[in-house]
Amino acid sequence: MPSSRAVDDTTLAEAPSTDGGRAAGSDPLDGDVPGDDALGDDVLGVVARLHRWATWHAELPVPPAQLRLLALLDELGEARIGELARADHCTQPTMSAQVQRLEVYGWLDRVADSSDARACLLTLSVAGHRVLGQGRQARTRAISPLLAALPPADREALARAVRILDGALVAAAPEPVLSRSDS
Repeated sequence: MPSSRAVDDTTLAEAPSTDGGRAAGSDPLDGDVPGDDALGDDVLGVVARLHRWATWHAELPVPPAQLRLLALLDELGEARIGELARADHCTQPTMSAQVQRLEVYGWLDRVADSSDARACLLTLSVAGHRVLGQGRQARTRAISPLLAALPPADREALARAVRILDGALVAAAPEPVLSRSDS
C-alpha cells in the first residue's frame, strides 16, 4: 500500500502507451472518430491507465483490492458471497477469504436474506462506508492536479464525456446500477 512514494513526477502523457500505437501527444479529436471497437479500446485503455495512475499516486487507507471490494459492495447494495465472486470474476473461496478480511476490520455487516433463511447478505457497515469514502477522496486528490491543469474547454468536454458514459452504463445495466451522481 503506497503511503508516500519517492517517485518521479510521471504524468499520464509519459506513461506507457496503450492507445494502439497512436503517436504520443497526438489528439484523437484531430481527425476521424474511430470506429466503435477502436473507440471502446481507447476509452477502456485510458480509464484503466487513469485508475492505475491515481491508485499509484494516492495515499490509500487500505490496499487497493480491499477498496475495490468495498466499492463493488457499495454499488450492489447487498449481495451474497457468490454474487460478489461472479461480479469480481473470482471463485467463491477466493471471495470468502476477501470478505473475511473485511469482516475482521468491521467494514461489512451480515443481514438475513429474506428469500432464503439459510443465507445471508453482505452490506457495507458504517465503518466500511467511511473507509471507502477515504479511498475515493485519496484518489480524487491524486488526479485533481491533472484535471486542474486542463484548459477550461477540455475540462468541460471531460465532464460531458463522464455524464455520457455514466448514462450509457445506467441504460445498459441488466440490474439497477447507481450512477456516480447517486453515490
